[in-house]
Amino acid sequence: MRRIRRPVFAANWKMHHGAMDAREYMHTFLGAFTRHSDRTLIFFPPAATLLACSEALKQRSEILLGVQNIHWEDKGAFTGETSASIARDAGAHVALVGHSERRHVFGETDEETGRKVAAAARAGLTPLLCVGETLAERERGATEEVVLRQLAAGLAVVDTAHATELAIAYEPVWAIGTGKNATPEDASVVHAAIRRYLAERLGERAKHTAILYGGSVNRSNAAVLLAASDVDGLLVGGASLDAVGWSKIAST
Repeated sequence: MRRIRRPVFAANWKMHHGAMDAREYMHTFLGAFTRHSDRTLIFFPPAATLLACSEALKQRSEILLGVQNIHWEDKGAFTGETSASIARDAGAHVALVGHSERRHVFGETDEETGRKVAAAARAGLTPLLCVGETLAERERGATEEVVLRQLAAGLAVVDTAHATELAIAYEPVWAIGTGKNATPEDASVVHAAIRRYLAERLGERAKHTAILYGGSVNRSNAAVLLAASDVDGLLVGGASLDAVGWSKIAST
């Protein structure tokens, strides 16, 4: 596993940028982005684009690649799925687990996120576990309850040694792709609750776990969100699709 250095700037391309687009993107991005030794950059391209990105970044080992989703089994008859080891062999160092779209569009359960975290750890990938509440859950005051339930389930079957080599992303579902985002104060409250839970489970080692914020992050709000207490980085979707714009956010 790669240790994640804070701050973390993670770009989730979702279902955008095929191999040809990715090569052009990386050429533009690398030309615009100055090397930084004080942060971690992660790209999450579509699985079919991983190899093209790996080849484009072969001279930039400080930039990590991640896979957007994995299956919890190491191998088997699971048509259309990607195992953690296959993703690793294609160049991935990180696995995104439990993104809100996986939970709410594809029906991924809390239990399945736990199995995926464990699978990523077994294969030597760093899990980036996503947690977050819906608008209805937030309005009824259940934000912390939901987030901590998802966190507990995500870590339920990973051993303590591997649990220290992961990152967490708080992404309120109501803020993803909506143009709405949690205020820095909102993010800090939830991030603090996550940190307390990790401290109870991991002790002092919890201080080293990166907790990212994700949800309608863009160039205008990236700096203020990143400056909030207990926010160690940003998980960015739409605003990461433009190479020059992303280079500016990742230089914040």
